[in-house]
Order: sequence, then C-alpha cells, then structure tokens
Amino acid sequence: VGRLRSPRWMASGNPPSKKLKMAAMADAAATASMGTHSGTFHCDEALGIWMLRQLPEWKEAALVRSRDHEVLKDCTIVIDVDGEYDHATKRYDHHQRGFFETFDGEAGVATDAESATGEFKTKLSACGLVYKHYGREVLQAVAEVNGWGSLEGPRLEAVYYKMYKEMIEGLDAIDNGIEVADEKRYSEGTGLSKRVARMNPRWCDPKEGKEGENAKFELASTATGTEFTEQLDMLINSWLAARDFVEAALKVRLEVDASGEVIQFPSGGMPWKDHLYTLEKEMGVETLVKFVLYTDQGGMWRIQAVTQEGTAFTNRLSLPEAWRGLRNAELCAAVGIEGCTFVHNAGFIGGHETLEGAKTMVQKALELA
Repeated sequence: VGRLRSPRWMASGNPPSKKLKMAAMADAAATASMGTHSGTFHCDEALGIWMLRQLPEWKEAALVRSRDHEVLKDCTIVIDVDGEYDHATKRYDHHQRGFFETFDGEAGVATDAESATGEFKTKLSACGLVYKHYGREVLQAVAEVNGWGSLEGPRLEAVYYKMYKEMIEGLDAIDNGIEVADEKRYSEGTGLSKRVARMNPRWCDPKEGKEGENAKFELASTATGTEFTEQLDMLINSWLAARDFVEAALKVRLEVDASGEVIQFPSGGMPWKDHLYTLEKEMGVETLVKFVLYTDQGGMWRIQAVTQEGTAFTNRLSLPEAWRGLRNAELCAAVGIEGCTFVHNAGFIGGHETLEGAKTMVQKALELA
C-alpha cells in the first residue's frame, strides 16, 4: 500500500479555496477604484471616501472624481454621483428623483419624512449611505488600528447607532438642505460641513486645475476622518466605557434601595442616561429607576432625577415641591434630617453631605410621590 501524502496546501495551512480567495481579494484591492463627483466638494462624499479607505477592499483604491458616466461606469464603487442607488452594484447616490432612504427605514418604501419607517426620518446623503452599509466594519477597523479593542455584539451595535445619531445624521441633514429647526435663531459656522466647504478653491484664487482641486479634496477628506476618529474615541473610551458601570449599578440597585428605583455611581460626570434607558429594556427592568446618586468634585452626594426618555427636562419623578429652592437649615427642617445642602428650584437635583443622608432623602421623596 502506497504511503498517503498530505496535500501541498496543508504545509501553508490554507486550503486551495482559501488561498484563491485571499489572492482574489488582493488582486481586487489592487485594481479597485472609487468614484465621486468632481467640482465643488462637500462633507458627505469627503467623509464617505475616507470611511471606505479604512476597509481593505478600498484602502489602496484609486480615486476618480468626475461627473461623466462613461468615466465612472467602470469604478468598483461610486458615491454621491451618477444618479443611482444600488447596494448590489455598489452605487450610492442620493440626488435622483424618488430617493428617500433613511438609516433604519425599510428600503424603497418612503417618499418623504412622514412616510419613513423606523426611528430616523432624515434622508441619507453619501456618507449616510456608506455608513449604513459599511459602518460596522469601518468602526471595527478604526477601533483596531487605534488600539481601542474589539467591537462586537451589543457594544458594536450601541456605537453604530450612537455614531449615526450624534454625527452622521446631522451631516446627512445638512447636505440634503434640512434645517435643524423650523425657525432659525442664529447661524453656526464652525461645524464640520462648514469647515469642509471652506477648503474648496475660492472663486478669486488662481486656477489650480484638476490636480489642485483633487489635492484640496484629499485634505478635506482627511479632516472629516479626523473628526470621525475623535468622535469614535469619545464613544468607545468614555461613552461606551460608562455602559459597564451603569449595568453594574442596575444589577445591585436593590442593595441601594429596596424599591429598586435608585442606583448609585462612585462619582459624577459619567454619561449614563442613554445606557440606563437601553439597559432597562435589555434587562427587563419593570420598575424604572427614578433617582441616581453620585458624588461631585467637592465630595457632596448628589441626588439626580432621571428624565423621561426622549425629553430634556421632564423627570420620571422630581424631588418634592416643598423642598425646591431650599438650602441648608431650611431644607433640613423641611426634609426632617440634618446634613441636607440644597434642592434645585426645578426639583431635578439635590444634595446631602453623606451617602446615607442622600439615601434617606430619596426614600422620603419616593414615599411622598
């Protein structure tokens, strides 16, 4: 009987199909090209191109800036030009008649904001389209290259949603001419879209030709990427990090107060509200949290009312009316314990010198509700 020999590919650890796939990906990356429009550039395509460049498929791809379909038709991916949105063929324009896609809406259903399904009603621009389809991979790639750890599962989904809500949606709205409010009260000229607009060649500058225009576009694209990276840094290393503290506080809330309506943090300044709303749902919390306890920089124990989700000033339960606006001795007399420091006129926050005193104030507030 002849000796069985291992296939040659086993020496490398990769079967032929995998080796061929890897080679094909390398070839595709080497020959890939990205297309967008020429002329005046905007924040949406500048950021869209930057995001695509974070992915291996387009990291080294050539950039083609043109408005000519014949020039763009052979590009691997095209954004913000050529009048077509088709994820299958990697075409991501938003200017064509009848287009009204949103971040989380059902594809092809909406014709305007009123008919949009899902939470978001803002029409996508080029960066919104790129982020919708490739955002998760972009977030993971940027986090990895910066050494911020891996983003997976619920943590990835939390950041993916938050980044759109906090950054990308506003850029979509601006590019599509959607005002932030029905009545304009003031102008704000320091935002990312404005900064990118100022990087375009000026009408009175000497003509630089296509090379000069493309060079300015590259600077603008880099600027949008810097902003994106800074936003992601804050989300991962501050906002997302807070999620673990909020989850831990929710799990031991009955140790803080038997009602289950109070949670405690070791200190203030942590972005906890978004996480609290989300985690209450994920953990099936039936009796919602009404107050949060934490220390301020001076060592005082703060009592903060939790707002109703989606509101800025409507509390689930405010501190009692009879305490509001009082301080020190007057407040101590009204509450019936020593060590009380203040309760705000609006009833959303108060303070006590000690943790036990703060807990007693909260218990009395719950009893009076």
